[in-house]
Amino acid sequence: MNTLAALSSATGDTANLQAWIKENIIPLLLLLIAVMLFVFAQRGDNAKAMRVVAGVVIALAVLGVATTGRADDVGTWLASLVTG
Repeated sequence: MNTLAALSSATGDTANLQAWIKENIIPLLLLLIAVMLFVFAQRGDNAKAMRVVAGVVIALAVLGVATTGRADDVGTWLASLVTG
């Protein structure tokens, strides 16, 4: 019975998962991106390096919105840009 209660509380709460992603995945992704940028720069392919940087910035912005729970506010702001 205790195992079932622990399982239901673990699946209903995503705070631990969000904290783990913020603490582990994001720094690893940034390290991987830095290594990729060094490799592209060594090859002389600066345009590809800048495309990677732009993609990373967009991906981190989306991840930040998803983990902070402010997606509704961002959506409202984006809609206000179109509707005035």
